[in-house]
Amino acid sequence: MSKITEYLPYYKRNLAVAFPVMLTQLGAAVVGMVDSIMVGHYSTTDLAAVSFANGIFFTFLVFAMGALMAITPLVGQAFVQNDDKRVSMLLQNGVWFMLILGTVTSVVLLACVPIMDNMGQDPSVVEAAKPYFIIRTLGLIPFFIFCLQKQFLEGVGNTMIAMVITFFVNVINILLNYVFIYGKFGFSPMGAYGAGLASFIATCVMPIAFIIVILRHKEWRRYISLFSRQNNSRECIKELIRVGFPIGVQTTMETILFTLSFIMVGWISKEALAAHHISNQIADIAFMMSLGVGSATTIRVSHQFGLKDYHALRMATNASIHLVILMNTIGASLMIGLRNYIPYIFTNDVEVIEISSKLLIFAGIFQYSDGLQCVGAGMLRGITDVKRPMIYAFISYVVIALPLGYALMFPLGMGVSGMWVSFIVALALVAVLFHRRFIRRMKVIEIIEA
Repeated sequence: MSKITEYLPYYKRNLAVAFPVMLTQLGAAVVGMVDSIMVGHYSTTDLAAVSFANGIFFTFLVFAMGALMAITPLVGQAFVQNDDKRVSMLLQNGVWFMLILGTVTSVVLLACVPIMDNMGQDPSVVEAAKPYFIIRTLGLIPFFIFCLQKQFLEGVGNTMIAMVITFFVNVINILLNYVFIYGKFGFSPMGAYGAGLASFIATCVMPIAFIIVILRHKEWRRYISLFSRQNNSRECIKELIRVGFPIGVQTTMETILFTLSFIMVGWISKEALAAHHISNQIADIAFMMSLGVGSATTIRVSHQFGLKDYHALRMATNASIHLVILMNTIGASLMIGLRNYIPYIFTNDVEVIEISSKLLIFAGIFQYSDGLQCVGAGMLRGITDVKRPMIYAFISYVVIALPLGYALMFPLGMGVSGMWVSFIVALALVAVLFHRRFIRRMKVIEIIEA
């Protein structure tokens, strides 16, 4: 058993990579929360509309974002081996991969608009959700360009640039929210649509800022200078698909669970749906810490795996587990301790506040399951072991969690609390499966390399 002092360098290295990712993801989550706060104080109907629209929107968005995560471990392994040509080829073909994903995702999302009326939601919620949904969809391609750039730089070990850009863009988004949602400086109040319009404008700024930064950096510009027609490679795109598709499916399975939970909770009442959305927003804020550690784990594991330094790889993964448990404990304590106060940030609706305060207890417990599965996924992605986790995610999130959530909510009469119990069970199961898979894979790899 390694002593705590032996882990200190690994804690520092993991946090050095994770901290900017945490702030980047936290910034994005904060903007989503600010959207909810501002829209929630505009009207409960518009808050439910944003919740409903985002439930569908992020189901498809997350698949493409997950698929683009293939860039990070592949670039990371090539980067530590000083293979500049392969790094450049991965980036160049990653652009084609991103454009394909963006186009297909946009078409599928726009095709969802006509069927939103048939999902059992309050008609007033659907009416407010449609224009918000459409304007968010139009911003997908710029957002995917940003994601590609972000995943590439994470592969070469830089997580700071995305943090800085996200911070400034988030400030723009919040200011535009205030103008468009409430109708300031001569604009008419737009409610949910105003939040979508603000997000669209801010999203378009993100890739432009990233391109400027990359072109001004000599080392990163070198990879672009190696672009050539000869580097367009079907094999490279197939490799990105081979690694990216299972990651996309895995992340989508979790998102499907949450998306369908919003739809099913909407069958109870719009107040229950708004409360469910509030609890998810708070859980998402805490999850960004875990996501930062998970992303750092992928980067650190891919680098050590590329160097075949398996001792350092194991130490880095153990350090990530320690860090995420500590962070989850802090997050859970805050959620449960402040559960009677947090809902007031979002709404003045008494019924929504009462439901939310109960759900935040479950959201606090949920942090442990979610954090450990996130790190487990990051460990496996670092060694590009992605197919089996996809299967685990499908079984845990779709086969087990959804029927369990429905049964607890309706036949067993637990209401929306039942869905949160199913969240806890499903993510705990998948966390165990991910960590067990990583231990087994590393034993096999070390035997082969011996």
